Amino acid sequence: MAGEELILAAVLAIILVLVILRAAIKVVREYERLVIFRLGRLFPTPKGPGLTVIIPIFDRRVLIDLRTVAFDVPRQRVVSRDNVSVEVDAVVYYRVYDPLKAVTEVQNYIQATNLLAQTTLRDVLGQVELDELLSKREELSKRIQILLDTSTEPWGIKVSAVTLRDVSLPDTMVRAIAKQAEAERERRSRVIMAEGEFQAAEKMREAAMLYGSAPSAMRLRELQTLTEIAREKNMIVVTNTTAAGDITGEVASLTAALARKGDKKE
Repeated sequence: MAGEELILAAVLAIILVLVILRAAIKVVREYERLVIFRLGRLFPTPKGPGLTVIIPIFDRRVLIDLRTVAFDVPRQRVVSRDNVSVEVDAVVYYRVYDPLKAVTEVQNYIQATNLLAQTTLRDVLGQVELDELLSKREELSKRIQILLDTSTEPWGIKVSAVTLRDVSLPDTMVRAIAKQAEAERERRSRVIMAEGEFQAAEKMREAAMLYGSAPSAMRLRELQTLTEIAREKNMIVVTNTTAAGDITGEVASLTAALARKGDKKE
């Protein structure tokens, strides 16, 4: 009977030792750190990585992951400075660099960082106009990252990057932007056409002045034009400009003489 009691006591002792060892021994991975509170007081340095031993009942352990966390900020409705309502999606990347502060300075560092990211996103984007929001995403992302990093530094959190993933506009605003872009393209095309007409007029004026100072050049240009017309093999009647000018002058002189004769008869 005594032998059976000894065996039972030995088995219970072995089970108790295994339970204590299981509670006392913890394997910490390379990307983890173990923060320990001994009788309510913070242990000065976190443990890990590797095999760590704690004192059951007296020690309370908190496991902290040091890897970078990618937090998808829920879609936020933001009113810009020019009173345009938009919906913005963003992604925040952060990690714990000081496990002791992450445990002692804030109750839940993950929830606190996520809520702070949403608030900071709305505050920063609400201070800019719609055009700046659409064209300067990188600058706004950098500004949000700096503000978040400054606010979470006392918690032992490092915000490495913030990315504005998507900006959704109302349908009416999308149509208005399309009309604005179309009007801008039309304005540019009209300006380009006007500049072309102006340059062409300048060149024609210079050519006219050149031909006026050198009549032979005008005659050569006329002959060149006739040569180009002849290549097309079209039936075109061509008159001599000099002869046409003489005929026109004679007709004008006869008309003037007849008018003077009629005045004398009256």
